Amino acid sequence: MNVIELDMYQALGVAVIMLLIGRMLVGEIYFLRRFCIPAPVVGGLLFAIIHVILRSAGILEFSLDVTLQNVFMTAFFCSVGYMAAFDELKKGGIGVVKFLILAVLIGCIQDAVGGFGAGLFGLDGKLGLAMGSIALLGGHGTAGSFGPFLEDMGVANATTVSVAVATFGLIAGCVIGGPVGTSKIRKYNLRSSDSRDTETMEVSVDPNTGALDKDNLMDAAIYIVIGVGIGTVVSALLNSFITLPGYIGSMLVGAVIRNVQAARRIEVPMPEMSALGNICLSMFLGLAMINLKLWQLVRLAVPMIIILLIQTVIVYFYASYVVFNVMGRDYDAANLSSAFCGFGMGATPNAIANMQAITSQFGPAPVPFMIVPLVGGLFIDFFNSAVITAFANFL
Repeated sequence: MNVIELDMYQALGVAVIMLLIGRMLVGEIYFLRRFCIPAPVVGGLLFAIIHVILRSAGILEFSLDVTLQNVFMTAFFCSVGYMAAFDELKKGGIGVVKFLILAVLIGCIQDAVGGFGAGLFGLDGKLGLAMGSIALLGGHGTAGSFGPFLEDMGVANATTVSVAVATFGLIAGCVIGGPVGTSKIRKYNLRSSDSRDTETMEVSVDPNTGALDKDNLMDAAIYIVIGVGIGTVVSALLNSFITLPGYIGSMLVGAVIRNVQAARRIEVPMPEMSALGNICLSMFLGLAMINLKLWQLVRLAVPMIIILLIQTVIVYFYASYVVFNVMGRDYDAANLSSAFCGFGMGATPNAIANMQAITSQFGPAPVPFMIVPLVGGLFIDFFNSAVITAFANFL
């Protein structure tokens, strides 16, 4: 079978082409548009499906260098850090606590379903954890780190299963997230509180054309580059004490710079910062989706597929009825419900992508955009690790 190797520039080119195709499909297909399925997910998933068909037929396989995936992810979360003004964080403070508790609870539910479900099918209960919060709430990062942990406990192929399940969650989280959020918005006629964004929007957007200021765009890019550069050092220091996602340092540095500048009464160009952040998110998600190896899902046994479908249904109803009600039954709660699907089934960038797709259609939601990265980046990995370890020892 022929293998086509694409370097990081060529891989990015493919991701952008599929992003454009995804935008076209979202514009043409009512279902995708109505339920706010992100364009990078649509285009990337199409490429992944074509890839698995070509590979299964023995025609060719793609080997992609996705080095730039982490670059765009780090830059995006740095831009999120710049959005963390203390005044806004005060508004979302209790929301962070509630969202974290909801996330820890779904992690416990996922491990119970995975662990005991695997046992019902005659599989090692600890292998079921690979179909629980290790891969779903934790994503590919946790899957890659806890897979070997389970194998050291005598669970064969735990890493392969964890990565495959994380791939499934990446897709499922984006697919169900849009419908959950948009259904709540339409059912209860929810509206965005535009006033929370008007101050920053008045800073640099041309009132006549709505265009971004080119000088501010350059300033925003400089802020991001500085934040990412210093953030790598901060991440290295933090990881000497506790294992955290690589983007955390940049997000923290962005938050510190934003609030230091606010104290000095210096405006950070937030509309331009948001625009660059959205570009980075689209590039990251596009690269992540085209690199999906769907044949890993095909290798999963029928019991595993059944467990994953059960997990998906649980997250769907949990986000729709528990998260939405607990978080306040308003527009922000609808966004958080949508984000929870991406967050609870895949990863924090999926959650952000779900909210981005909704807010681009229905209006801004600044508080959820702060709550989700804080929980997903700073807190959930620690709590999830504790939950996984407890279930592993119990099973």
